[in-house]
Amino acid sequence: MAEQRAEPLRLGSIAPNFDAETTNGPINFHEFIGDNWVVLFSHPEDYTPVCTTELGAFAKLEPEFTKRGVKLIGLSANTIDSHAGWIKDIDEISGSKLSFPIIGDKDRKVAYLYDMLDYQDTTNVDSKGIAFTIRSVFIIDPKKTIRLILSYPASTGRNTAEVLRVVDSLQTGDKHRVTTPINWVPGDDVIVHPSVKNEEAKTLFPDFKIVKPYLRFTPLPKEKTSAA
Repeated sequence: MAEQRAEPLRLGSIAPNFDAETTNGPINFHEFIGDNWVVLFSHPEDYTPVCTTELGAFAKLEPEFTKRGVKLIGLSANTIDSHAGWIKDIDEISGSKLSFPIIGDKDRKVAYLYDMLDYQDTTNVDSKGIAFTIRSVFIIDPKKTIRLILSYPASTGRNTAEVLRVVDSLQTGDKHRVTTPINWVPGDDVIVHPSVKNEEAKTLFPDFKIVKPYLRFTPLPKEKTSAA
């Protein structure tokens, strides 16, 4: 299986394009992205316990992603007919109304393209010995650039609030020329980007503070972040 893998994707890579069937109809991925941000996330298989809780959580949080101009799209290594039945369970269990598309990737075409596979765990395979997808997350910007890659083991559910927090960090940073410190949430102080010199910072961020020459904090109210 390893020799079939595409070149590893890295932050800054252009998200590979593909055509696929989804629960909302066929898509071309780059056309689906359009001028939006996208969160693409994968699942090992339908009707699995951890995935069921994750998809319900993403569905409940989808309005917050939508407010930020972010589309959600899932992937699972089963057919879209299987997905349709699974979605009914997800909505029943979580009280959600899942509406974003889920890619049918039974042959692992997209999983291999995005390297959503566990190289080591030979037990994570289906009855035919084909590797299941791991829990990968990709945040992709409107330029089709990959801005975040996360990989979780099959046993560990993701934190949807953290995915949303990273979206806020990326969008806010792009707009205001700032970076965000450890555990930042919208409304906390941010860091002036190293490319902004002090003279320019005085204009952009009148209240910025120099802690060290390489570390400058400035207030940024939540109203000025993408969370608003």
